[in-house]
Order: sequence, then structure tokens, then C-alpha cells
Amino acid sequence: MNKLLRMTHQREVILDEIKKSTTHPTADELYEKVKKKLPRISLATVYRNLEIMSEAGLINKLEISGRQKRFDWNLIQHDHIYCVQCHRVDNIELTDKKEVTLPPGEGHGYKISGCRVEFYGVCPTCAAPLNNKKKGEKKKMACKSKCGTKELSDKQREVLQALAKSKEACGSKDIAAATSLDSKQVSCQITALKKKGLVESPVRCKYSITHDGQSALS
Repeated sequence: MNKLLRMTHQREVILDEIKKSTTHPTADELYEKVKKKLPRISLATVYRNLEIMSEAGLINKLEISGRQKRFDWNLIQHDHIYCVQCHRVDNIELTDKKEVTLPPGEGHGYKISGCRVEFYGVCPTCAAPLNNKKKGEKKKMACKSKCGTKELSDKQREVLQALAKSKEACGSKDIAAATSLDSKQVSCQITALKKKGLVESPVRCKYSITHDGQSALS
């Protein structure tokens, strides 16, 4: 299918930025880089072209632990490890993964086509400050870092509560209708919540609450 896909200038620029990145960028992160070269391009256009190139087999679309989708230019089969603090994603290769099989009766009738393995932890960059502190200070810093992502403003909490009540992904206007905020205020809060990993965008221009977002409300 990738041979039939017409490579427009926009797609070439987007693909080039993906290949330059070693962090498996999100659509939002790619948009910030691409718009420096194509100032008139919209976020929706970046989303659309990423989906098209993914469906064509030019790039891989990753859904790491239910978080915002990331994109990878490396089409060779491999798995990933991600940091629970900064959400950095790195490649790993498991040579023995093909030997993983389901016990009899545990397949629930599925026709298995593959297996994906994810590891998670704290990357060297996030771990370095902790390792340089005394044990007591380290615990205090770790708590502050973890809890800091869960600190919510009243507006952010209002947006999360609206998403938590919805059974499907919502657009900014839908969220505005369910809250006291207007669409522009909702968009601003969504951006902040996505950076905290509390909101994801499973569908272009629509949003849903993540597991971490649910936990932040409790």
C-alpha cells in the first residue's frame, strides 16, 4: 500500500521529522516541529497525514499503556520501554518473545496474530536527581514529582470530571457544553492535561481521560 501513497510535501516534512526523532513523538510534538517549516499547516492536517501514513505502512503507530499515540519510523518488529515520569519511549528487542504462548483455553477464541511486550520504569535522566540525594530527600523529591502531575486547577478538574462522565471521546465543544468553560478555555486546559498524561486523544480533535486522569480525580 505504501507504494500507492502519494508523498506530498507535507508528508515528506512530517516523515522527515519522525525520522529525526529518537523519542517516538506524539502528533502534538510533531506539529510543533513541522509548523516551523510549514507555518500554515494545522494540527488536524498533521493528525490526518500521520493516520494515512500509518495505514499505508510507512510508519508505526504506538499506543503505549493507553497514553497519547506516538509514531515510529522503524518498521522492524520491536518492543518498547517507557519512563513513567517524563513518558520517554525507547526501543528494546526481545529475541525470545516469539516463544511466548497462551496456556490452553486462555485465548478466549481469539486468532492470535502477534504479541507486544512493554516495560516501564524511570529513565536515567529522571533517575539521576534522585540518585544524587540522600535517602530522605530522595523520597521527598519523588513524592513531589509524582504528586505534582496530579495537582489540578479548578478548571482542569472540571474538564476531567466531564471526560470521566462520558462513555466516548469528546470534542472541545462537547466538553464546554458540559462545563462552565468556553471552547477556548477547554482547549487551554486540555493542552495542560495532556502534558501531565491525564488526557489522551484517541481520535483526531477528540479527547478522553486516561487511567492516570481517573486516579487524579480520586
